[in-house]
Amino acid sequence: MLIGLFRSVARAFALMLLVMIGATLLVRLAPGYLSDAREMDARYGNTVRAELAQEDAQSRSLTQMLAREMGGWLRGNAGVSRQFGVPVGQLIRPRLVVTGALLLRSLLLGWALALSAALVSSTRRKSGVVWQAPSTLLLAIPTAAMATLCLLAGSGGPVMVMAMLIAARDFKFLYRILRQAWLEPHLLHARAQGIPMRRLLAVHLAPSIASQLGALAGLSMVIALSALVPVEVLLDVPGLGQLAWNAAMNRDLPVLLAVTLLMALAVTASGILSGQTGAWERA
Repeated sequence: MLIGLFRSVARAFALMLLVMIGATLLVRLAPGYLSDAREMDARYGNTVRAELAQEDAQSRSLTQMLAREMGGWLRGNAGVSRQFGVPVGQLIRPRLVVTGALLLRSLLLGWALALSAALVSSTRRKSGVVWQAPSTLLLAIPTAAMATLCLLAGSGGPVMVMAMLIAARDFKFLYRILRQAWLEPHLLHARAQGIPMRRLLAVHLAPSIASQLGALAGLSMVIALSALVPVEVLLDVPGLGQLAWNAAMNRDLPVLLAVTLLMALAVTASGILSGQTGAWERA
């Protein structure tokens, strides 16, 4: 188990390095990287062109760019924001709290909705269209469109949008897991003996599907992070997703790299926890 954990951490470190290289390369090669709207203003044109020329000279080598960004991380402040001129750490910390709270509430609400619907529908002899249609409809609506509808209607909010997205995607997986679990011989025998549903869920069902639920929890985190940017931008949530959008629009590589690494770290950590859950169950 310790060897598996060490391998997981090593893979996570390698992934972080690849994310840093890939994000830096994509930002540098993106169209318009060395352009600035202030060039059109006579008051700032010469100054901005001089700054862009200096940046062009410094960014021609990917190695130099990586060394500069890694130097900021080694100093503990993740570099200096190009847009705001302050250490990236000062921008990240308050927004990390906002995004963390949004993710936590969305995951809890989404799982509560998905589990409730899956538990009720999986115990029925026939799975009607009534239970499958809502999740199918929600999956067909893009996240940005769902957020826009909530904004226009003046109801709902970022937690509701993300929770509905998580619930719609997780419901189908949970339904299949529970449907298969209810057909296990020991559960059929327990239900035939008239054991109360609460005891069935806590003692017989939950232990048998714990590893699958752990893997699904990691997938839920990926789903939530994928919806973070459009939800925070459209619904004006001052979190990491909105910060990443502003950084991309203003070519702020240190900020964009920091947010990307944090999201990759969250996905990797959830994957490691899911894998360890399965390993502990097998042990």
